[in-house]
Amino acid sequence: MDDIMIALRWIHIAAGMIALFVAPGAMVTVKGGRAHRRWGKVYFWSMATVAVTALALAVWRPNYFLLMVAVFSFYLALSAYRALFRKRPSGAGALDWTSTLATLVASVGLVILGLVQPSPVWQRLGVVAIVFGAIGAVVAGRHAWHFVRPSTDRQAWWFDHMIGMLASYIATVTAFSVVNFTFLPPVVRWLWPTLVGTPLIAAWVSYYKGRFRRRSAATPAVS
Repeated sequence: MDDIMIALRWIHIAAGMIALFVAPGAMVTVKGGRAHRRWGKVYFWSMATVAVTALALAVWRPNYFLLMVAVFSFYLALSAYRALFRKRPSGAGALDWTSTLATLVASVGLVILGLVQPSPVWQRLGVVAIVFGAIGAVVAGRHAWHFVRPSTDRQAWWFDHMIGMLASYIATVTAFSVVNFTFLPPVVRWLWPTLVGTPLIAAWVSYYKGRFRRRSAATPAVS
């Protein structure tokens, strides 16, 4: 059993490194183009591998903090991937609802355990658990709301896809930081990618919303 877990750990590390380095390829290529789709798929399936192995490792040596963080982190990538399908009339399906509700439960659990701090792990990383749990609850809650009341914005799926992918990349950078940036205090190692990346995503959203508005204004109305 130990040999299997060691193998899973190396698979987890390899998949995480692949995700870390291929994501920029999807970011800089033309959105919707062949290269963008190719690198995006490699990134998504690398993240799926990271999530599956993380869950197995967290169950093998019970670590509920990492278990719930793994659920939250992969949900960002999964919801982004599923946004490509939700732009179609069929809307949200069973996978969307199941993953969203699971993430909502895990996120609320992170917040509660971060506040209660029942063990040394939670005492050291209580702030991290609360921050990640709050973000996860907001993201999953927003998605559930839009499943019931779809946005009237025709570009909503596009923003959901790109925000989810970028946010999941923040999670990837966070994992790299936690393992390698040991010169930083633990809480800083966990949170600096979120503190840096969130404003960048907000700026990116603002830029593209303006771009879409200008494009819409420049398009003649069809009578």
